[in-house]
Amino acid sequence: QLPLVESGGGLAQPGGSLRLSCAASGFILDYYPVGWFRQAPGKEREGISCISASDSSTYYADSVKGRFTISRDSAKNTVYLQMNSLKPEDTAVYYCARGIPPIQDMCVSQGKGKYVEVWGQGTPVTVSS
Repeated sequence: QLPLVESGGGLAQPGGSLRLSCAASGFILDYYPVGWFRQAPGKEREGISCISASDSSTYYADSVKGRFTISRDSAKNTVYLQMNSLKPEDTAVYYCARGIPPIQDMCVSQGKGKYVEVWGQGTPVTVSS
């Protein structure tokens, strides 16, 4: 069983919403910082939102601030990414990851190097009319 599994991706219209889920198995997700990253074709991976383990503080990239919300559901061992007011430029494959703090470094590092320990397999999001 994969340690992190994303779901909820698909096709949305501009201005629409999607909610992505990142379900963990084999470990307690609350104990770790978690991040959402995305990669569009021909572009570098971008860290868009991260949430801490200690106090559930959050970080958002400027590109999604005010539109996306990251949250945890401890009972379901899951982290969500609520995406509202979607734009065509949000089209990408979205990945969740378990990492290490601090969350701003985890996100800004684009998941490179030491900041990410485990990746999900990704879920594609297409925003188009």
